Amino acid sequence: MGRRTRMRENQRRTSIRNRMVTIFVIVTSTLLLGYIFIYPSIKPIGEIEIPEFHDYPLVEGRAMGDPNAPVTIEVFEDFQCPGCVGYTFGAELQIADTYVASGDVYYIFQHYPFLDDNAPGDESDQSAIASMCAADQGRFWEYHSILYANWNGQNEGALNNRRLVAFAETLGLDMTEFNSCFNSRMHYDEIMQDFQRGKIMGVRGTPSVFINGEIIMPGYVPTFEAIREIVDPLLAEGDSP
Repeated sequence: MGRRTRMRENQRRTSIRNRMVTIFVIVTSTLLLGYIFIYPSIKPIGEIEIPEFHDYPLVEGRAMGDPNAPVTIEVFEDFQCPGCVGYTFGAELQIADTYVASGDVYYIFQHYPFLDDNAPGDESDQSAIASMCAADQGRFWEYHSILYANWNGQNEGALNNRRLVAFAETLGLDMTEFNSCFNSRMHYDEIMQDFQRGKIMGVRGTPSVFINGEIIMPGYVPTFEAIREIVDPLLAEGDSP
């Protein structure tokens, strides 16, 4: 075999090898992308934890209590926030039973979805949207409780879209109405208004609790006792002649 023939043969083999490598890369990338985008839609939903739903007083959407109450408490939360889980099933329940039921506090939930900002998923945004779709059917507080009851870490899939829909089914919501709202991301702009307002007010993490417009214990999860120490004097001032 002459030199030119050997060179042509080497070039042919190199060309074949390069094509095989290219095909391998394309096939592998296609399979990987298929796994990333398809598997979440077919993987098992898994078990759903059903919390003991609380009887929140004077509920109106994502607020509860008398709008004319002397004290207003606003809490900014992300449904993926671990601190919000403890706050929701602790201090929030005590606030509702102690102050909202008595007419002394008007309590408002505000959205601050930020824990998926640098993550591949969108569980913070999507769970916020789903909660608002539940609010359209008068079930915000139950839905917010089931979200927190099923928290198992940030961006771990516990609040993926299929589970968010399953939560709504568990609550017996009108699924035609819910799915239309959820799939169109109907309340996204309203949620972002909460988020931008929170930034202006000084929210840097969740839960952030404001009492009559003033943030308390920034950087920490407020306890009921810490909230009581602020609310009781405000109520006393209102009772003064």
